[in-house]
Order: sequence, then structure tokens, then C-alpha cells
Amino acid sequence: MNRRRGHEEEDGYDRLHRKRRRVSENQEIEDRLESLILRVGEKSSSSLESNLEGLASVLEADLSTFRVKILRILTDCAIRMPEKCTIYATLVGLLNAKNYNFGGEFVDYIVKTFKENLKTGKWNPARYCLRFISDLVNCHVLAASSLLTLLETLVDAANEDGVPQVRRDWFVFAVLSTLPWVGRELYEKKESQLDHLLVTIEVFLNKRSKKHWPALKVWSADSPHLQEEYLDCLWAQIKKLRQDNWSEKHIPRPYLAFDSILCEALQHTLPSIQPPPHNEGDTYPMPRVIFRMFDYTDCPDGPVLPGAHSIERFLIEEHLHNIIEAYHLERKECAAQLLCFPYKAKIPLEYCIVEVMFAELFNLPVPRYLEICYGSILIELCKLQPSTMPQVLAQATEILFMRIDTMNIACFDRFVNWFAYHLSNFQYRWSWEDWEGCIQLDPEHPKPRFIREVLGKCLRLSYHQRVKDMIPETLAPLVPLKPEPIYKYSMEGAGNINKIT
Repeated sequence: MNRRRGHEEEDGYDRLHRKRRRVSENQEIEDRLESLILRVGEKSSSSLESNLEGLASVLEADLSTFRVKILRILTDCAIRMPEKCTIYATLVGLLNAKNYNFGGEFVDYIVKTFKENLKTGKWNPARYCLRFISDLVNCHVLAASSLLTLLETLVDAANEDGVPQVRRDWFVFAVLSTLPWVGRELYEKKESQLDHLLVTIEVFLNKRSKKHWPALKVWSADSPHLQEEYLDCLWAQIKKLRQDNWSEKHIPRPYLAFDSILCEALQHTLPSIQPPPHNEGDTYPMPRVIFRMFDYTDCPDGPVLPGAHSIERFLIEEHLHNIIEAYHLERKECAAQLLCFPYKAKIPLEYCIVEVMFAELFNLPVPRYLEICYGSILIELCKLQPSTMPQVLAQATEILFMRIDTMNIACFDRFVNWFAYHLSNFQYRWSWEDWEGCIQLDPEHPKPRFIREVLGKCLRLSYHQRVKDMIPETLAPLVPLKPEPIYKYSMEGAGNINKIT
């Protein structure tokens, strides 16, 4: 009996050990698959096409065991790394060509995720889901007519009565911001249906109220750059894209290399998707005004800055905003990621970064993050790119100062705080002589007032003599008074105070 019990216990131990080893091995494989999916598209000795082809083969071999895990990772990557949307769409397209059932399961999974994000008010993830669903049309995973039905449903939701305008605006913005990825495909296959969709959007935009627009402007004057409401600006960019036959230069399209494989795959159709109804507790993205500081005449010789109504400007700015959102808690990493922008050879990158950073800082009514966040990232950018970034930032400061008399008062205060903080990190060096003419203006004019408030902030970050020494004599009247301690018991009449007490 004892011998038998010992044998049974040993068998139980072996079974448990084998089970643990199997779980451990599965975990290792899952981690390896996740790492491969996350890293696809990064710099590699082999081409992106060969990496995608190899990864598709690896994933197909593991579908039977890790199907749910692969579905989840691919969807998470598409949402959290929207700049790699076309890479993951191509990967799904290759898997669909190899395994039609998996393609259908992925469509169901991404649609379920899209619905959940809409229901829970996760508006950016929902928009990236919609973009990814649209890009699946380019990879022959979804039928173009099926996508257009979904887009029409979303635009219909924008015409719903009795709901906040911010809700209706979001649905139109989500559809318009998707078209740069899939507009060409829809134009070639369903031109009349696409035209009808655009007409419906145009009618909505023409009827839409813009009472919020004046309150969100950084400047009260529209010269030299028109301050456009964000939906109006995107609509102008989409119209320009349409005139250019839906052709753009800043979206990588790796699926074109696999066209012969993907075009033979069977396509899926989307299930019926109805946006959830509005609830009183729902919070929607706020409207905004597009901040413009530079145009191509401000940039020296080199790559040309895309025009304000080119779709490339929208794509560049959205990508830079996404980088700031992802890395804003790590200023050094954020600066490094901004300077590693993938299309930096095609654009004046420093100008684009500075414009986007000030757009974030001057966002009304409040910036997305603490003001010091933007100041610290700009300092890191100057350290990482000392040959160009300080000059671009100085040029931006001059432009802001020249237009300061029409600047919104909240933005004026943020500009003061940022400039004083920035000076304190660069030994308070500035070409103050260029601003000497301000002393002749009324003391309450915004320009001398700006200098006076900046010097007041610098005094808090330094000491009076330092502030006095860094300013030319002509601007000395704007230097704040030297702070002196006040000891009330040594003042005239102090004896009477003592008697009373």
C-alpha cells in the first residue's frame, strides 16, 4: 500500500510538473509573438516586406494555439500605434489570404472593440479603430461597399437631433480623418457613393454652429495666418486631397508590394454597426482652433513646409501630437521620438515640432498637460539638436512677440511663464536690444508689459542684480524694483504699535 501510494504521489508530481512546464513554454511563445508583432516596422537589416511575409508565416503556424492572443495583440497595436496602421493592416491582409476564417474572426474582433470604445467614450481609440477598419479595404480584407455603409451610418449619427454638437462633430471628424487612408480606393471602386457621402458632410458643415470659434482663437486678428476651426480646416484639406485624385505622400503603404497576393483573397463584409445613443454623462472631445505660426516663407533653404490646406500638414501634425501624448511624461524620450520623425527628410521638422508644441501650450481653454511639460520638452529638443532647434525657437519667439498685441490673455500668461522658464535654463541670454523700441510705447501696451512680466518671473528664478545686468540700459525702466525686507517694528511709529500691544 505504501509503495502504491508513493507511486501515485510521484505520478501526481510529474503531471503537475509537466503542466507547469507546458504553461511556461506557452507563455514564452506568447511573449515572443507579442515582441515580434510589436517590433515589426522598426529598423531592421531586412526589408519591411520580407519581415511582414516572415511574420505572417509564423503567426499562421501558431493560429491554432494562440488565436485569441494574436487577435488581441494585433488590435491593441493598431489602436496604440496608429502611425503603424498600414503595417498591421498589411499583416492582417496576408493572414486573411492564408486563412480566410481568421480574417473573418479578426473583422469581428475589431468591430467589437470599435463598439466598446464608442460605448465607453474612448473617442481616440474608437477613431483609430475606424481608421484600421478602413485600411483593411486597401488590403482586400473588407469590401469597399461595406465600409461606405458604415461611414454613411456614422455621418447619419451626426445629423441626429437633440444631442450635443460636440457629439455630432466627432462623428464627422472621425469619418473625414479616415479618408486620407482609404479615399483613393473608395474613389476607384465606389465613386458615386463616396461623392454622396462628401455632399452629406458638406451640408452638415454649412449648417453647423461655430459660436465657440472666437473664444478659442489664440489671436483676435486673422493676419497673417487665418485661425481656422478644426473641422473647417480638415474639410478644406480633404477637398484639396480630392482635387489631387486622393494622392498623398506621407502614408506608408506596404500592402502595395503584396497586391498580387492580397487581390486574390476573399473579402469580408462588416456587420451592421449602430452608434450607441447619447447619455447625459458622456464627455466628448472639445472643439479647437488650428494653430498656425509658420508658412513656407519662414523656413530657410531645405524641404518645403506643406501648405496649410495640404493633407500632409494634417498627417504630420497628428503624428507629432500622438508622439507628445505617448511620451509626455518622459521629456528626454519625447524629444528623441519627435526628432526621429520618420519623414524628417521631406519636411522642415524643427519648424513643424515647434509649431505643434506651441499649439499644445496655447490650446484653449486649457492645455492638455502642465505648462512646464512643454517647456521641459523644448529644452531637451534644444539640447539634442543644438545646431538648429534654438534658432527656430528664437524665430518663433520673435513671431509671437510681434503679434502679442492681439494675443488672448490666457495665452499671453502662458507665453510669459514659458519664456522666463526657458531663459532660466539658458543663462538668461537673449537679444534684448531688438526689443528696445518697446520702451517708447505706453507702459500698459502688451509688448512692454510682456517684457516687464517676464523680468518679474526671472526675478523669482534668479536674483535682482542678475536680472538688472542682463537688460540693456534702455530697458532698465522695465526691471522690477529690488525686493527689500520690511520689518514693521523698525518703521516710523513702531513705538506706538508696541504701546498698543
